[in-house]
Amino acid sequence: MDPGNWGTDLQGGAQFKYGLLWVVGLASLMAVFLQIIAARLGVATGKDLAQACRDWYPKWTRWPNWLSMEIAIGMTDLAEALGSAVALNLLFHIPIQWAIVITAFDVLLLLALQGFGMRLIEAVVAVFVMTIGVCYGIEIFGFAQTRPDFLEMGRAMIRPDFAQAGMLVVAIGIIGATVMPHNLYLHTALVQTRKLQQDESSIRRAIRFNTIDTTVALTIAFFVNAAILVLAAIVFYGKTSVTVAGGQTVAFSPDSDWIRVAYLTLAPLLGKTAASTLFAVALLASGQSSTITGTIAGQVVMEGFMHWRIRPWVRRLITRTLAILPAILIISVRGNGSVTDLVNLSQVILCLELPFAMFPLLQFTSSRKRMGQWRNGWFLLITGWGSAILIAAMDIYSLPDALKQAWAVIVGH
Repeated sequence: MDPGNWGTDLQGGAQFKYGLLWVVGLASLMAVFLQIIAARLGVATGKDLAQACRDWYPKWTRWPNWLSMEIAIGMTDLAEALGSAVALNLLFHIPIQWAIVITAFDVLLLLALQGFGMRLIEAVVAVFVMTIGVCYGIEIFGFAQTRPDFLEMGRAMIRPDFAQAGMLVVAIGIIGATVMPHNLYLHTALVQTRKLQQDESSIRRAIRFNTIDTTVALTIAFFVNAAILVLAAIVFYGKTSVTVAGGQTVAFSPDSDWIRVAYLTLAPLLGKTAASTLFAVALLASGQSSTITGTIAGQVVMEGFMHWRIRPWVRRLITRTLAILPAILIISVRGNGSVTDLVNLSQVILCLELPFAMFPLLQFTSSRKRMGQWRNGWFLLITGWGSAILIAAMDIYSLPDALKQAWAVIVGH
């Protein structure tokens, strides 16, 4: 869960009601298949995906493959910077441009948190995300004013379409925010951090454990993502105001910057002030968690492809600076209302980058020469290649609209 998920789910629900709920489900399912396959590569070969590409592909492919993943990490960092800036704006009323600048110094926080270990940081983020998930659950099932039409939701889940203009671009943004190309590289490396014996039973047990781990984590993420989209549909779709706990009415417009008013999805239960604080803290926590995983992914990609090694805080500072400069420029020209547009554009670019990670991963894990007895079985072959081909086809089909939207975000509508 990172700010990219918030942005794409909010826009999907606010603009198209439940129309893209099926995409949230499909993206989560494809992420499960691809992450399971990534874990198999790491466990069975002892290589991460970047090392495998360096060792098994021609030498000339290193630079383009590395640069494509650095772009993906930069786009994730852009979403994290914008999400953290919105959180600082909500908590302390700091102007968005200055809040974005402040996020560049979260490298100091990164250094401070490293001593606590990744597991504790993940646990803290999980508490905040699950708290919001529980609040959304209460609103969906227990509050009359925010209870959805479950029959309509069910129909939306099983009847895929892109009937309305703009749906396809938001859909690939949801996929990019869920699957994330550099996470496939990261997952192949992280599964090796647990001490493994290389005998058959140990490898089989590690693959089974990682399959369960991935499936449970992404199933929980699906329910939270679906809840964000559903609450955005109930609170924002076709409306201009929301009544919060205590009876106060808060107005917004159809052109609102959705990530900046997202806390209103919690307001019917918690009231405006508590909803704003909880949402901001959760957004800030998820942004910092993603910042740390993005930094680790960057190290995996750089070391695997190029055999370069630099200090994490130096890498962090370079990536964040390159990410925030265009964001500050665009927001200074276009105003604060372009934050959600920028977040969602970054997730669209992630989806366009996905084939550069999916196809090498699937090629290696489908090869008996590379994987031996651990190569993909028929089920993972069908679901893995099916997911990759579907995402690539959607990328190609949506490319003209995506370029048009990118231009609109940069120069203004």
